[in-house]
Amino acid sequence: MPSFLEAPVAGAYHVLNSLVSALQPLTGAYAAVIAIVLCTVVVRLCLVPLSVRAQRGMKARAALMPQLKQLTERHRDNPERLQREVAKLQSESGTSLFAGFLPMFAQLPFFWLMYTLFSHPTVAGEANRLISGSLLGAPLGVHWPVVTGTPAFLVLAALLTVVAFFSARLQLRQLDETATPMSRRIARLLPFGTLLSAAFLPLAAGLYLLTTTTWTVAERTILLR
Repeated sequence: MPSFLEAPVAGAYHVLNSLVSALQPLTGAYAAVIAIVLCTVVVRLCLVPLSVRAQRGMKARAALMPQLKQLTERHRDNPERLQREVAKLQSESGTSLFAGFLPMFAQLPFFWLMYTLFSHPTVAGEANRLISGSLLGAPLGVHWPVVTGTPAFLVLAALLTVVAFFSARLQLRQLDETATPMSRRIARLLPFGTLLSAAFLPLAAGLYLLTTTTWTVAERTILLR
């Protein structure tokens, strides 16, 4: 880890450790599990304004897609003219084809910090206490192949499957009539990539993944109304 990133990671780690200590008398061995869920919820609450902007950007892109397709067919043999016409279309509509992407990129530092805190055995020069807890008998710091005698990863996989199913349905709803069969196939299958990720992540990171994807599905469901 680059040295300039050590200070924010250490600061966040100590804050979360304080949260675990506060929860310990009430939740016992599940203090770290509750801390992961609460921390994820707090981060996602902070990112709600960005998510709203992203949703508006996606709607703006969807509204422009039919016109963009017409421009592409009309000027496919003249790339320079096509570029000018696309820029003019965006200017007249007051939006951008990339309006929904900047908020998503702004979330990456938060997600990286969460992953670092919940997946590394040592943080801030000491053993990572955030992964010292357990869930259904499985230590939070271990990976799927290591644990064979507990149901923790099977429960996690089942819940991720359910969330991925609803996420795929939401993505398909957001596609318009111009979407290709390949786009629809990707939208249907991509959410299930969380299952593959969970197989290679520590249980703590998989729990974070479950919490944040569940939040995303609930948030999109509300914003699409």
